[in-house]
Amino acid sequence: MSGTSIRPCLVTADPGGNIYDRPELLMVCRRGDETLLPKPEELIPLPDESELFLLPGRRAVGLDRESGELKVTDELAVAAFAAPAHTLTAHPVFAKDTDAPMLPLFAYGAVGFAAGRFYVCARKVDTDPRQIFKGISRKMLLDKAHALTRRYPDNRLIRHLACVCALRYNCPAARNLCLGRYEAPLPVSNACNARCIACISMQEKDSPVKSTPQNRLDFTPEAGEIVEIMLHHAGNEKKIPVYSFGQGCEGEPLTRFELIAEAVGAFRAKGGRGTINVNSNASLPKAVETLCRAGISSLRVSLNSADPLAYARYHRPCGYGFAEVRESIALAKAAGIFVSLNLLFFPGFSDTEGEYEFLGSLIREMGIDMLQLRNLNIDPDYYLEIMRGFERGPCIGFAAFRKRLGKDFPRLRLGYFNPAL
Repeated sequence: MSGTSIRPCLVTADPGGNIYDRPELLMVCRRGDETLLPKPEELIPLPDESELFLLPGRRAVGLDRESGELKVTDELAVAAFAAPAHTLTAHPVFAKDTDAPMLPLFAYGAVGFAAGRFYVCARKVDTDPRQIFKGISRKMLLDKAHALTRRYPDNRLIRHLACVCALRYNCPAARNLCLGRYEAPLPVSNACNARCIACISMQEKDSPVKSTPQNRLDFTPEAGEIVEIMLHHAGNEKKIPVYSFGQGCEGEPLTRFELIAEAVGAFRAKGGRGTINVNSNASLPKAVETLCRAGISSLRVSLNSADPLAYARYHRPCGYGFAEVRESIALAKAAGIFVSLNLLFFPGFSDTEGEYEFLGSLIREMGIDMLQLRNLNIDPDYYLEIMRGFERGPCIGFAAFRKRLGKDFPRLRLGYFNPAL
């Protein structure tokens, strides 16, 4: 059944985690402060390896088929966390109780049920299969992770990635390292020079976010440990090896740029091939310049907005501003480095007319090579509260947002993952 012919019904849950469909109520969705029926072109079957979340303290809301009015149910609202390579286009609609807790740092997609399956408001934005693990058993991953630590018993970074990231947090990048494929993660820093509202590895003591999906790296690896991982991965992934500094379990990698430069230089000196990427906030231009000389291939710059004021409101930079971000991008482009923007996409904010103008100007002026459309992991109400006051005009919707990017910037790559170059 195609997305153009379906009208999913609402799904709800009881406190025990049982999920039910409500055929008398249509699924509705939310973009910013707007509640509406999902657009037919944004509904897709819930992808494999996605998850369903119960939303505590939030009652599900649907549209009564007969009266055409919104109805608040007594059951819990349900959301979908879409598998990697998919960007959410709308959030679920719910009525929040006064004592509702802050939602954990995940992305919450509107979800409904039709013709025997779940549908979610999302679009697939990347065909790369690197984070598909269908057919890979837990036992296989355990065996691979333990074999890796036995092979390199003195490498603390391998132990961290295999035992903590892959096995405890189910990090896709760490699992791929254990499996010897695609992209190898290389966390190096436990320090950061930003205080992002939705940092997934560390929150300040007074933050209303009471827990993070993972804990931050608690040591600084040596260059030899990093190079050992890179050489190991190069021996396994011979076709399209990618090595990425800057992971969710660390702070800002540029705060350890000298260490990265040493490791990259040593790896390249040993004949190391493949794409070396740095996922960064691009806060330190001199550090970026050093890494370009050392031999990196690409720079991915994360941002919630290309508006300096909205950027500062969310990222809360310490000792730098958006001017430094632009300077870092310019230096990387001048050095021939492939530059991506990692847009932390939030439906109803990122796809508004005003935000598009800021983003388009940055892409045009800086010669950006790629836009990665990743979901912002945050309680939707909390983000709207944080960003209150930024008038952005009407929401054009994700489909129109992506179509306009393709028209205005035909050479711009759109996707989700760091590409092999």
